[in-house]
Amino acid sequence: MRSIPAPKTKRGLARRAKILRAAEEVIGQSGFSAATIADITRAAETALGTFYIYFTSKEEVFHELVLEMGRTTRASVTQAVAGAADRLEAERAGLRAFLSFVEERPALYRIVEEARFVDPDAYRDYFSSFAEAYADQLRAAAGAGEISEGDAEVRAWALMGVAKTLGERFVLWDDTPDLERVVDSAFALIRDGLAPAR
Repeated sequence: MRSIPAPKTKRGLARRAKILRAAEEVIGQSGFSAATIADITRAAETALGTFYIYFTSKEEVFHELVLEMGRTTRASVTQAVAGAADRLEAERAGLRAFLSFVEERPALYRIVEEARFVDPDAYRDYFSSFAEAYADQLRAAAGAGEISEGDAEVRAWALMGVAKTLGERFVLWDDTPDLERVVDSAFALIRDGLAPAR
């Protein structure tokens, strides 16, 4: 996908960012097919022609938003788990950070879900790169004795699936999500599994 180089001035960077924020809201609410470049520029309070100074197409904006979701969620989770005493504490903090991010930017989360159909390569890259780094962290934690040994790749995808589904059900579908209840319950399952207490 051809892209226009990022602007070099503060003003240009700010204008580009404003168009991206507008695209996030418009596409996140209306869906990729229904959203138009005119809708995006109207929401960004900028001229239609200005869009093409920064982006070649609606597809490019969409792709950039999927990449941004990857960058910002990873940064958010990394920051949240930085002070964790061990992997289990990091799991709880990471889940809380992810669900909080979904609550703050639901439109961006919806865009990533739609990428499965609109930009399958970006969708696959988003989850694959996240899973690869996650599996590395789980391997390191198992090696340090913080969690049990197991297939780190399968575990990473399973844990990501938990977070992804909880984000949809308890954040996007609920008007006032009770994140603490969701995190506490999901973390108990992650920590203890489904086996009865012995």
